[in-house]
Amino acid sequence: MASPRRAEIVEAAYRHVLGHGLASASLRPVAEAVGSSTGVLRFLFGSKDGLVAAVLDRARQDELAGLDSVGSDGGADLKVAGTRLWKWLSDPGHRPLLVLWVESYSSSLLDDGGPWSGFARSTVEDWLAVLARAQPARVRNTAAGKAERTALLAVLRGTLLDLLATGDVARTTRAVSSYLNRLPAPPA
Repeated sequence: MASPRRAEIVEAAYRHVLGHGLASASLRPVAEAVGSSTGVLRFLFGSKDGLVAAVLDRARQDELAGLDSVGSDGGADLKVAGTRLWKWLSDPGHRPLLVLWVESYSSSLLDDGGPWSGFARSTVEDWLAVLARAQPARVRNTAAGKAERTALLAVLRGTLLDLLATGDVARTTRAVSSYLNRLPAPPA
């Protein structure tokens, strides 16, 4: 059900979840945080799962906008794309979104039937698509090209988890840079 009130509540719930996590996404605390009632939330979203799904859709919009901004110039250089992605991922302003992403990703792995159904798989596909656009066309669809971007994705995500756990930007940035410096230069 699309309505201005629903959109307003999704935005407020999204802001609430960014600050408090999905665990606080029960209808009562969210209703209080967004200035509504549980009855209105049930009417607009059907259940807590419906609300969580709407919040995850909203979070994915921010994630995709961030990913698109990183790879929007159409350049075919995986090292440049990886550097830009890491800069975006390590920006402290994105931490709440990325913590929500981790929480949603792990929930999707544990229970792919809930409101996060398919979330983990979709984000892998989203990120791999950004990295594919950063590869030369003749490499992009080869097994080696797919393996190269999969490895970069694994390095970025693993290092992101480390950064979120420790807050050590300098060390994690050095680790990503070390990996990126080993990537082959794009063909001339």
